[in-house]
Amino acid sequence: MSGAPAVAALDWGTTRLRAWLLDGAGKLLAERRGDDGLITAREKGFSNVLEGHLAAMGAPDALPVIICGMAGSRQGWIEASYVTVPAPIGAILRGAARIANSSRDIRIVPGLAQRLADAPDVMRGEETQLAGAGLPAKGRHLVCMPGTHSKWVAVENGAVEGFGTWPTGELFSVLSAHSILKHSLGEHPATVTADSPFFRQWCSQALGEGGDISSKLFAIRAAGLLQDLKAEDAAACLSGLLIGGEIASAKRRYGVSDEPLVLIASGALATLYGEALGLAGLAFRTVDADEAVRAGLVEAARENGMIGAAA
Repeated sequence: MSGAPAVAALDWGTTRLRAWLLDGAGKLLAERRGDDGLITAREKGFSNVLEGHLAAMGAPDALPVIICGMAGSRQGWIEASYVTVPAPIGAILRGAARIANSSRDIRIVPGLAQRLADAPDVMRGEETQLAGAGLPAKGRHLVCMPGTHSKWVAVENGAVEGFGTWPTGELFSVLSAHSILKHSLGEHPATVTADSPFFRQWCSQALGEGGDISSKLFAIRAAGLLQDLKAEDAAACLSGLLIGGEIASAKRRYGVSDEPLVLIASGALATLYGEALGLAGLAFRTVDADEAVRAGLVEAARENGMIGAAA
């Protein structure tokens, strides 16, 4: 490791943990990833898990720590209470909850709550990606963050106005393992690629029908029986159908912004959603999800006075 770390930053989820040592400008100095998310940390102790990762990266004893994600949930280390939207992104970050009785300055960024009677919703972790996505301070911006529970967020003049959750990744998992479609996709569904003609075709169908996908789901099973649809192609059909349905539904809810949509994603998800957004005729720019969460955590550390302002 070269350079002097200014802060340790963690994205602490339910099953996974990502930890980084960063300098004052947000430059990556060291990294750790592990399967000791909230579920494991509850058994081992959050402090024990944290200190183990910090020691492995050679972190100084007094290095401050900023955390986002499920470690701040009601079942986590401490509950970092939700901030109700609409709320400025900077004010959200400044609400980080501090761990008491620790020799380090350890804080956890709060999640967001949408308390509308007809559209209640919550998020944890994605608010930090928003802070690090480089959104302009002025104007209206629509952000898509794919994942197990995909988030679409409307940001206006630096404030989160509202958001919605589409559990697309979870639906794929549940349908492929616990529905009639498991006979079509096989025990271990194939990895879906954006260049699959089946992904493109079924995504386009979902987009064309405004996201009404429930009537199409059984057609995947029928295509296997009647048209010899292969298991790897059935996975592509289901992925295309679910992602296309999500995008069509979100587009109907939020409309189309004058500015390109911001896609915060990495790896295969970035490629799949990029293809689907193109099929939907939506202009977009991509922000790497790992880079966004690191930048957001550094900004949170600044907002809470844990490190100095950027030079």
